[in-house]
Amino acid sequence: MNLDQLISLDRQHVWHPYSAMPNPLPVFPVRAAKGVRLELEDGRSLIDGISSWWTCIHGYNHPRLNAAATEQMAQMSHVMFGGLTHRPAVALAKKLIDITPEPLQHVFFSDSGSVAVEVAMKQAVQYWHNRGQPQKNRFLTIRSGYHGDTFAAMSACDPVNGMHHLFSGVLTQQYFAESPQVRFGEDWQESDIESFEKLLVEKGDRIAAAIFEPVVQNAGGVRFYHPEYVRRASELCKQHNVLLILDEIATGFGRSGKLFACEYANICPDIMCVGKALSGGFMSLAATLTTSHISETFSSGEAGVFMHGPTFMGNPLACAVSLANLNLLESYDWKTTVANIAAQLQRELEPCRQLKAVKDVRVLGAIGVVELHQPVDMGAVQPQFVDQGVWLRPFGRLIYTMPPYIIEPDELTAVTGAIATVAKTL
Repeated sequence: MNLDQLISLDRQHVWHPYSAMPNPLPVFPVRAAKGVRLELEDGRSLIDGISSWWTCIHGYNHPRLNAAATEQMAQMSHVMFGGLTHRPAVALAKKLIDITPEPLQHVFFSDSGSVAVEVAMKQAVQYWHNRGQPQKNRFLTIRSGYHGDTFAAMSACDPVNGMHHLFSGVLTQQYFAESPQVRFGEDWQESDIESFEKLLVEKGDRIAAAIFEPVVQNAGGVRFYHPEYVRRASELCKQHNVLLILDEIATGFGRSGKLFACEYANICPDIMCVGKALSGGFMSLAATLTTSHISETFSSGEAGVFMHGPTFMGNPLACAVSLANLNLLESYDWKTTVANIAAQLQRELEPCRQLKAVKDVRVLGAIGVVELHQPVDMGAVQPQFVDQGVWLRPFGRLIYTMPPYIIEPDELTAVTGAIATVAKTL
């Protein structure tokens, strides 16, 4: 089929994320991808400034990841994980245990970040059931958060300003503390944690766990808040006999400047969710890690097992590539790489603060954000970025970049320049 036919069939039959049918937003067919560039079917080349929704930290078609996939495919691409195991899953689990905080000792694999959150929430509920406290089945979270699009995950997303408010009538009602207001780098104010503490005091006997994204609230607004909030929240959860789940799906594997954002607070959660960059964007894979204290209650509980089991759990191809991706990350000085990206983003995005349409500019690690006063018109703005030779996907009032770590300075300048150029037109 020619390009026009491809686009026409896509618009008639393919339902894209956060779109309607027929899809009113423009789509840009991709023919190939390599390094940080997407090659479109019409011949144009775009610098990917958001790492395919924050996943491709080492870009596309990386030879080490390709080699890992090819080697694994020669053995097996998939086998069920119920009653069977295999080297890629075991090796990846060991790697995750080695690089995450020491108390995390057990790994449950799943297919996506949303499912990793579902697993974490189910683990917390079943943990308390195992301990004879089934009334502890609600969750405490903070406003402006985002944890995924499945039902339990949606229930912990911001209930007013989040994208899931249409489902509020059927979602489990959770407890929402006010979002942290003390920004990363500012002086800590103890009053920032008062709303969180108040809910623990009043509702702690019903709360299974607190769940939030440490330091960086991602799709809920790309906000950077004080690490002391995370430390104090961890402390309060222990005091009130509530588990702590940290959602590191977007922040994990170096994106914030630390390997995991909880390191800024020097704490370890009871349960941690990882995904997105885990496989370097090569395949869909996520994981939920927990402590021995939690996992050991399951064999003695009513069910005798944890009641969850995704069909493609522990997919060997995904595990093999993910292990290669994490080994690749360890093979170079990623901390300096991310710090250099952060410095360039700060330097090149800061002038946007003077633009009429811009409310705020903020940077942390390999994350750069230009916040506008008004929401963007996606149908109009996204083609403007394509015309500038970059791929960015703004949402709400945010134009942001989370580039691959392998991006070169001149390529990153093209991304920040496009942001400034488009922001000037708004």
